[in-house]
Amino acid sequence: MIWRVEPSRNARKSLDRLPPADRRRIEAALATLSTDPLAGDVVKLKGLDAFRRRVGDYRVIFGIDFPARKVLVFDILRRTTTTYR
Repeated sequence: MIWRVEPSRNARKSLDRLPPADRRRIEAALATLSTDPLAGDVVKLKGLDAFRRRVGDYRVIFGIDFPARKVLVFDILRRTTTTYR
């Protein structure tokens, strides 16, 4: 089944600012979210109704709307000591 991936404005802006090599890796990860959003290195975030997927030094923060079969990408963050604070 195909899931519809909808990046937010913040996610699109973050993706536009990435170096080309990192952008390709993130875009490939977003493409795999459309086939199975829970595949790969996906962890539910504590205290939030969201998940994160690890892609190298970056984290894709997203939510899943199961009835509508949508993946809502909230943000793409570079992993630092303050990423989840």
